[in-house]
Amino acid sequence: MLLAVILAGTLMALAGVHLYWAFGGRWPGHDEASLVEHVVGRTAGMRAPGPLACVAVAAALAAGSLLALGAVAPPSPLSTWLWFARWPLVVVFGLRGLATYVPAVFRYAEGTPFARLNRRAYGPLCLAIALGLLTLQL
Repeated sequence: MLLAVILAGTLMALAGVHLYWAFGGRWPGHDEASLVEHVVGRTAGMRAPGPLACVAVAAALAAGSLLALGAVAPPSPLSTWLWFARWPLVVVFGLRGLATYVPAVFRYAEGTPFARLNRRAYGPLCLAIALGLLTLQL
């Protein structure tokens, strides 16, 4: 139960950060270019993803939060569907976390704050989320 709540809270917090960006927030940067350097690495013209992309990611993370909570919900006719629906989350977060440690994947971001943050925070967080979700599944 506690693991599901921690995962759901983490995913919801990440959804909140993406909504913050969708509405013009610039943390952990101070302007658009520094936001890109911290969160994406580099983009053409150093433009951050647009509001629609940020809202879409926030919605996906919020849905993942609900799926995590569904792992400890009382059995219902949807339980089997929820179980199958969590597997793509395990795969996506696992692959994103592992990609951090494949040098060619994020080579474009070398020398940016994102490269350091990716190795120290983003990648490990994705792996922890994947492991937590896998634990719920098993």
